[in-house]
Parts: sequence; C-alpha cells; structure tokens
Amino acid sequence: VQLQASGGGLVQAGGSLRLSCVASGRIFSSHVMGWLRQAPGTGREFVSAIRWGTGGTYYADSVKGRFTISRDKSENTVYLQMSSLKPEDTAIYYCAQNRHGLSFSDKDYDVWGQGTQVTVSS
Repeated sequence: VQLQASGGGLVQAGGSLRLSCVASGRIFSSHVMGWLRQAPGTGREFVSAIRWGTGGTYYADSVKGRFTISRDKSENTVYLQMSSLKPEDTAIYYCAQNRHGLSFSDKDYDVWGQGTQVTVSS
C-alpha cells in the first residue's frame, strides 16, 4: 500500500481544512488508518484513527470536538475534517496505516504517506 496525503495549507485561527489520504492497494477490515502530526522540534503525535472495517473512530484529547475522521471505502480514502483550528495545530500531518490494530503510538504504524503541511496563523 502507498498513501498520498493532500489538503494542507495556510489558514487563520478559527478556520477549517479537510485533509485527504488516498491509498493504493488493498486495505483490510482489520486495518486501522490514522492521522498523526509532527510540529517543529517535536516527535510525531497521534491525532485520530478509524477502524477500516467498523468505522470506529478515536481522537486525541487536544482535537476532540474539533476534528472528524471519516473514510470512503469505495474511494480507498480517509479524510480528516479540521475545524476551529488553532495555532498549536500547526504541523506536518501524516496519514498512516496500522495493519495490527488500534494504537496511539507512531511506532506501531507500518505504512506512512509523505505528509502535508498545515499552518494556522493567529
């Protein structure tokens, strides 16, 4: 599987963006697709994940209520709708696949996309 993320950009605080991640190749029901982010000088942190089979969703506390993850099985695509963006959301956002199940650790994700930059100005 290869992952291609897009949709990042520059937005003012309070604004919205929608990230997309298109996967080439088969995604199995047991797989989990996630979004993780990395701000300058920090490690990658979990943002959100969705179980491909059931659609169950999970969020970091810092984005709960503001971000929504979804998937379109027919398009092999995962989305991250981001609203009420804050300057602290500024980071490179990565789409990633976990073939072993749900995890909040970046170390457990097997396949990574190239990342898309999100910059939120105050």
